Amino acid sequence: MRLVLVRHGLPDRVDGAPEARVRADPALTELGLRQAERVVGALAGEPVDAVYASTMTRARQTAEPLARARGLAVRTVHDLREYDADEQQYLPVHLLARENPEEWRRMVEGHLPEHVDVPAFRARVVAALEEVVAAHPGRETAVVFAHAGVINVYLGHLLGIERPLPFPLDYTGLTRVVARRDGVRRPWTVNELAHVADLLEPAART
Repeated sequence: MRLVLVRHGLPDRVDGAPEARVRADPALTELGLRQAERVVGALAGEPVDAVYASTMTRARQTAEPLARARGLAVRTVHDLREYDADEQQYLPVHLLARENPEEWRRMVEGHLPEHVDVPAFRARVVAALEEVVAAHPGRETAVVFAHAGVINVYLGHLLGIERPLPFPLDYTGLTRVVARRDGVRRPWTVNELAHVADLLEPAART
């Protein structure tokens, strides 16, 4: 079967108050919504048997245009949430260089924040995506809307790369993986973005 992994569109920032103890779960910006619509055209003419998304708002909103166009429900998977799902603030990654240069340096070098349990995060993501694969035998195609960290650790797992962030992934970039019945998982493309290139402002790239 085929997995098409899609990073979400550009989200808003959330400046939460620590005392509020509310998890940051930003929605897409207007630009992010336009990026999400472009995924429909990017997959035009290709079969889509199921649409999945992380339970986080930015992933679900990015999935909705494709699901609507194909007459499918969005199947949410909690274990596809990003490593920052429990944070009380959310800073879009393109703002890190200015507002948190140390964290930006770590990401550029391919590392997640120090507090993230990378093996546990990777194991959660791999298990969730393998469940999607198992649910679609044969030649079916599942499109999965998730996050840069999620897609990266899965690709790293398949390619034997220890660094959790080996690839820069753009908003609504497409990554394809072929999953064979014998257990072989082969990345086919990484970060296709022709469909959205004109909507990727320099400040919004990663």
